[in-house]
Amino acid sequence: MRRYRPIIAVVLQMLAMLLAAPALAAPSHIKAELVVEGPVAPGGEVTLAVLMKPEAGWHGYWQNPGDAGLGLTIDWTLPAGASTGALRYPTPETLLISGLMNHVYEHDYAVLVPLKVPATLPAGSSFTVRAKAQWLACTDKICVPERGELSAVVKLRPPGRGDPRFDQWRAALPAPLGSPATFAIVGGKVRVAVPLPAGVALERPHLFVADDRVVDYAAPQAFFRDGDRLVVELPRGKFEPVTPGALHAVLRLNQAGDGVSLEAAPGEVPTGGTPLAAGTEAAGLPWLLLSALLGGLLLNVMPCVFPILSLKALSLARAGESEAQARAEGLAYTAGVVLACLALGGLLLALRAGGEQVGWAFQLQEPLVVAGLLLLATAITANLLGLFEFAVPGFASEGSPQGAFATGLLAAFVATPCTGPFMAAAMGAALLLPVAPALALFGMLGLGLALPFLALAFVPALRRMLPRPGAWMDRFRKAMAVPMALTALALLWLASRVAGNGFALAAGLFALILIAVLVITGRRQRHGLAAGAPVWAALGVMALAFALGMPGMVRQPLAAEADLLGAQPFSQAALDKARATGKPVFVYFTADWCLTCKVNEKVALEAADTLYNFKRAGVIVLRGDWTRRDPAISRFLAAHGAAGVPLYLWYPPKGSAAQQLPQVLTPQLLGDLVKQTRTG
Repeated sequence: MRRYRPIIAVVLQMLAMLLAAPALAAPSHIKAELVVEGPVAPGGEVTLAVLMKPEAGWHGYWQNPGDAGLGLTIDWTLPAGASTGALRYPTPETLLISGLMNHVYEHDYAVLVPLKVPATLPAGSSFTVRAKAQWLACTDKICVPERGELSAVVKLRPPGRGDPRFDQWRAALPAPLGSPATFAIVGGKVRVAVPLPAGVALERPHLFVADDRVVDYAAPQAFFRDGDRLVVELPRGKFEPVTPGALHAVLRLNQAGDGVSLEAAPGEVPTGGTPLAAGTEAAGLPWLLLSALLGGLLLNVMPCVFPILSLKALSLARAGESEAQARAEGLAYTAGVVLACLALGGLLLALRAGGEQVGWAFQLQEPLVVAGLLLLATAITANLLGLFEFAVPGFASEGSPQGAFATGLLAAFVATPCTGPFMAAAMGAALLLPVAPALALFGMLGLGLALPFLALAFVPALRRMLPRPGAWMDRFRKAMAVPMALTALALLWLASRVAGNGFALAAGLFALILIAVLVITGRRQRHGLAAGAPVWAALGVMALAFALGMPGMVRQPLAAEADLLGAQPFSQAALDKARATGKPVFVYFTADWCLTCKVNEKVALEAADTLYNFKRAGVIVLRGDWTRRDPAISRFLAAHGAAGVPLYLWYPPKGSAAQQLPQVLTPQLLGDLVKQTRTG
């Protein structure tokens, strides 16, 4: 009898729907409402929400209801040319009744739907979206089919502030995994390998499979850890199970309803792994927060931070002027760093939620951002040399909290592209965690970066170790213009790498014009005059010319420079081909804007010992260049728990798992890998 229980349940529910048809006018146990996020311009896209409000004791169903139930169906009535996308459900809950597993919602929930508006509709007008919706409302004893005719008005005008509830509803959606998962069917079991950094906490996880008749929904699920992959094992479906071409699912991470959505392709799944204890995993957010703090702290001594050491040094020097000013600057600097990290992290999460394959340091993959930083570095260099003074509290000249805050913003923006020790696991996990804990990790990273200055501001003993302010500070300030000028030159070179030589030449001309304008400004300031209308007019013309002209000069990035290792360009196909040869494979991911990457390449990868050892062992080297945005590389990085570069992987001749290497390489470490390969 148990075997036929799911079939009986569905038949009874369908029968209930037929019997209840004459009484459809009865009050609904789940009230439905159609909501529009806000106005939309013709040709744009706006999000609709079908808001479902179950009564106490009643529940609605996910897209795949499980062993019994019925999901939401909608028949839309739209103007000609308009279209809706797929329904997007929040992470569901499990409800086990008499051995039947149901995927349900026992509270208010919103199903989001994108609406594409045709460009032919006139601006300033409006139209009504109508929807005939059907759903099943159930308790643990009875089910009632319900329906409703929903409508909402869409206004065609420039988008403004939308309904604030949509932020909460989007937060309830499972985050896109953004990296490939795999599944395999072995011995009556479906095993799914999910790329998930080991630091992500799990509390009674559950895998909701969206495809029908693939797994047994009510059977216990087993979870295993294999490095940065989570392996889920589920029994096959009992009644004519199917084998899908791709497996679609949502992994619930915890009881709070946080989850990730994934699409798994047939492929290799680890056969072993460490079993997780009864649905829980101890490692969690506190360790990730500590990792982010330590990662930010170590950024202060990593090579990628050197271009902004001049600004930090001046902040340190000025901290000795007074205790009150030191504390004010320390807090302001910290606020600037943390705010910048939160802003970059929030933008990164928003882009990924919108389907963009981006990772940490994405801002330096954009040519216009690089050109803007070049102009900023040029202006700061001119200021440090004393060619002009900022008319408003400046980055380094005024010694004000506003200046310290601006210094913090710039420090975080330029320093964070490199991923250092401790930071890799935290940033990789942040790409998969819900918005609140992910932003907490980005904020903790900023706190770690600012921690030395914050300690200096509030610990008098540290401030007493600084030299007294004096005339030396002006000489020191001018000396610090040298590394900032080198930073500008490095950004000019980077502009050529990300957008071509023509783009770099144009950016360099803008920098020279900016210097001339700033020199004129400085001369007027030394005569007690303000910048004046001509200077502001010149800056305005420059800004307009930059905005109109520079985007059109972006070209394809230059080909990667050949390295001494003879590396081949990375692709998944190239990696599979290299591993099929039976030789050891070394894969490294780099970017022209990552100083840590470049230091490793000069010090370790291109060292004579490394070249000799790799050549003798026949090591195949693949290089992934992430200077410009590359979705394939972004997915691969995320699959290995990395939010950015550098990433180094070693594939031995035998064995399926890659060995992830530290982010600071030495020739000895690479030589030891070759020796282990020979002895193995």
